[in-house]
Amino acid sequence: MDDKFDPAPHDKHAENPHAAAREDRRAKKELDKGLRDTFPASDPVSVTQPSTTKKSGEARKEPRKG
Repeated sequence: MDDKFDPAPHDKHAENPHAAAREDRRAKKELDKGLRDTFPASDPVSVTQPSTTKKSGEARKEPRKG
């Protein structure tokens, strides 16, 4: 019994550690490039895309008067 006891079963849904590390490196390079392209600036670069907003007409409950 040279094998160590591991009570946790293998997680078949876990990410591949090599793929996760590769994605982390890619995201870091993208962020670094964005920071270099905007330096010096008062607002930091955003790596994520902004969410969509409601159309201006959908926000109103009453029709416009006038």
